[in-house]
Amino acid sequence: MAKVTIDGKTIEVPDGTTILNAARMIGGEIVPPAMCYYSKLKTSGGYCRTCIVKVTKGSEKDPRPMPKPVASCRTTVMDGMEVQNITSPDLLEARAGVVEFLLVNHPLDCPVCDQAGECHLQDLGYENGKVKTRYEFKRRTFEMIDIGDKIKLHMNRCILCYRCVKVSDQLTPYRVHGVLNRGEQAEISTYIKNVIDNEFSGNVIDVCPVGALTDKTFRFKSRVWFTKPVDAHRDCPTCSGKVRIWFKGADVLRVTARKDEYGEVVEWICNNCRFDKKQVSDWTIEGPAHISKHSVISANHYETPFALSALKADVKKQQKKLEGKKVELGEGALNPNNK
Repeated sequence: MAKVTIDGKTIEVPDGTTILNAARMIGGEIVPPAMCYYSKLKTSGGYCRTCIVKVTKGSEKDPRPMPKPVASCRTTVMDGMEVQNITSPDLLEARAGVVEFLLVNHPLDCPVCDQAGECHLQDLGYENGKVKTRYEFKRRTFEMIDIGDKIKLHMNRCILCYRCVKVSDQLTPYRVHGVLNRGEQAEISTYIKNVIDNEFSGNVIDVCPVGALTDKTFRFKSRVWFTKPVDAHRDCPTCSGKVRIWFKGADVLRVTARKDEYGEVVEWICNNCRFDKKQVSDWTIEGPAHISKHSVISANHYETPFALSALKADVKKQQKKLEGKKVELGEGALNPNNK
């Protein structure tokens, strides 16, 4: 075990734990942002540099500080290490430079982007970015392409976090897309015009932190803060069947995997659950999903007795539309404290 102090808060963690995961164990605002690291994907992290921290003391054995900011997702803690994140002004300035670099080519199309409202880059830019950019050159542009019958790729928005590549590499039997070219011309694309076509390909949408990969069945249907996120499950032979359904009235607009407080998928889901099960009768409803109070999606306060009553009323309407098909409501839907 090793003791590490992050912004004045000390915790003891197992040997081999990274600074980022140690900060997540403490929780709160001291947790560095991460755009490429994904705890459920092997070898992720080390690309975007948004999680950089300042190590002011290396360890008890060697108390010298590290000369430069380090990526907290790739740097393991040592006993006695002291780290600064939000308490270091020069570190915050360095992170603002990283954010500015990420936004060099990213288009300002949030008003028409389906990721708005749950975009990690929006949060990162708001919390750590600068008001103006110093970049005066023309942004790189790409044509939107389909990399599957239900997945749209908008490379203009991509920050090359490599998450989608690792999903395809680690969850599926074969991979047909990756990073092509180098430098400013690097892009995510399919090899020789292939398409992504496998049972878990839809997970690339969930892991994308920006609006580069979007669900074609949901595009432009609704702003996410006008929908009702509801946890549900079904007996699925391919995946866990535990999902989050996004309602608008009595209609199911989309189905996604459930995510934790850091925006990471809890359990991967298959394409059948994601794209083909868009009827209420396909699911057992558990209750309104718990949404962070800091998210714009929480503005309508779904976790209230009134919201639960409205949900039940919408489901009953959908029941009638489905001509008597049975819709099951789990016990969680009746519990106003359900998380």
